Amino acid sequence: MAFSNLEPKYGNVLFNYATARDEFEIAAEETEKQTVYAEDDRAAAREELEKLKAVYQEAITGPDKALAEEVERRAGGRIRELENAVRGMEEMAMNQD
Repeated sequence: MAFSNLEPKYGNVLFNYATARDEFEIAAEETEKQTVYAEDDRAAAREELEKLKAVYQEAITGPDKALAEEVERRAGGRIRELENAVRGMEEMAMNQD
């Protein structure tokens, strides 16, 4: 299936996913080590996740349903996994206190 508009939308989702994933990895490491930076890093990870979710929602709610389904198929699972990982990290941090 060829989508002329897929690359810009999917590329934007992927770019935001990579940024959110990087922030999560940094935050997870700092949280595990219980460093002084952990709280700020968790906030940055949450912020990037929220940006990713907004970009993703925009991509899957557009007028082109076939394009939206393709973006959802390619990225939806990754985003849900990242969201669950961020939530788990936040819960772990609450239990460390």
